[in-house]
Amino acid sequence: MIKMTLKKVSLVYYFLVLFMVLGCATEQQQKPNRPNIIYILADDLGYGDLKYYNNNSKIKTPHLDRLARQGMSFMDMHSTSSVCTPTRYSILTGEYAWRTQLKKGVLWSYGPLMIPDQKETVAKLLQRNDYQTAVVGKWHLGLDWQLKPNYREDQVIRRAPGMVTDHSEEIIDFSKNPTKGPRDVGFDYSYILPASLDIPPYVYLENEKFTQPVNDYSDGSNLDGDKDYDFWRPGPMAEGFDFYEVLPTFIQKAKAYINQATQKEAPFFLYLPLAAPHTPWVPKEKHRSKSAAGMYGEFVQMVDEQVGQLLEHLDAKGITDQTLVVFTSDNGPYWKPHHIDEFGHRAAANLRGMKGDIYEAGHRVPFIVKWPGKVASNSKSNQINSLANFYATVSDLLGVPSNARDSFSLFDELTGATVNAVRQPIVHHSKQGHFALRYGDWKLIEKRGSGGFTPPAFMAAPPGASEARIFNLKNDPSEKNDLAKEYPNQLEIMKLKLDSIRRPN
Repeated sequence: MIKMTLKKVSLVYYFLVLFMVLGCATEQQQKPNRPNIIYILADDLGYGDLKYYNNNSKIKTPHLDRLARQGMSFMDMHSTSSVCTPTRYSILTGEYAWRTQLKKGVLWSYGPLMIPDQKETVAKLLQRNDYQTAVVGKWHLGLDWQLKPNYREDQVIRRAPGMVTDHSEEIIDFSKNPTKGPRDVGFDYSYILPASLDIPPYVYLENEKFTQPVNDYSDGSNLDGDKDYDFWRPGPMAEGFDFYEVLPTFIQKAKAYINQATQKEAPFFLYLPLAAPHTPWVPKEKHRSKSAAGMYGEFVQMVDEQVGQLLEHLDAKGITDQTLVVFTSDNGPYWKPHHIDEFGHRAAANLRGMKGDIYEAGHRVPFIVKWPGKVASNSKSNQINSLANFYATVSDLLGVPSNARDSFSLFDELTGATVNAVRQPIVHHSKQGHFALRYGDWKLIEKRGSGGFTPPAFMAAPPGASEARIFNLKNDPSEKNDLAKEYPNQLEIMKLKLDSIRRPN
């Protein structure tokens, strides 16, 4: 009797285990396809630099052009800001940075981590859904540096009441690692440069730890050259730091991470914000004298080559078909009128302005998505979109709700589920804090002047004219004809839409 009971129990146990195993297997099979995700963010790359976007480009970009032909290219994609820190914040959070205390400009080197602990990020979202997460490249979102004791209050620089945005480098304790960084916003692994390649300290950090002692100092380069070409500022530097090796170092570290990540069953997310072609323009010797667009063109061609090497690595690992690749830029190009005159190259194609500006060249960027079997090759989208939409797109891919207030999913557009997606209005923001609104073919610019690097940054409206301007970009992509006087009702509609978006919840 006892034996029979035990047999029965064993049999029941067996079927229970079998049911659980089969149930788990079924559950896994029912999960949506979850690709590896690589988000490559160039720094200051222009809309008109890639041949695919501008046939008159004087820069050779064969690898990026091939990537565009293999996926979907967005022709009306915009960074949320025309400078880098706020755009990076928006990519990771799905929220406009002007909703924070960073109302204009960028962080410098020694400000604290900009993203609060409680803030949701795309990296945290992917972590919760069993992704491995990593960032390799230019960070520029702040780190919680450790400070020397007994520093003076005047060595703390504030931009807004109650907000510490930077510290004097002389009070940073470089013998101690920062206490907060990428891991606090959802990255399992990080290998970063703190800020831009022309802003000290010049040092790599791996998982928030210095890879080399910061006991050297750079006197800077080309300090009298209008911040063009091989310009960088003086400041603390790690032993052996080489400006010319930064881009190859990031690509090598990215490859190494992919090698490690593919040894595990879980998919990975690699955020790869490059420090190029932002100044300093430091192409390696093999790229010198190879571009009709000077050192900038040479550096862009080096970016193209390095991205090509990464894509070839995916092929070699046999994971190309399981990987969604995004390539874009954080804002428009640092390319002044005298550069156009000197080289005949239009880094922003026919768009007005440059990096920093509220005009189209400041924030319209190339955006390419390759996802074999899901995104149609050599396809294009003419829908207006924002880089903040990455968060909601990932949420949609995972099949989970998005709570990012300024992010709208591109998933259906990418996969062909809809070709006529209605886009929400998007807000543009300049270096000096000027606002613009894009809705359909219309664009509102709230203030006069570029709001950025193109002079004048500020200017008064002519007597009797509106401070705000509106343009129809379908008919006037170069923003030459202000239609505020001819279309006063449209002007008021656009103002109301902008005010409604800016209104606090």
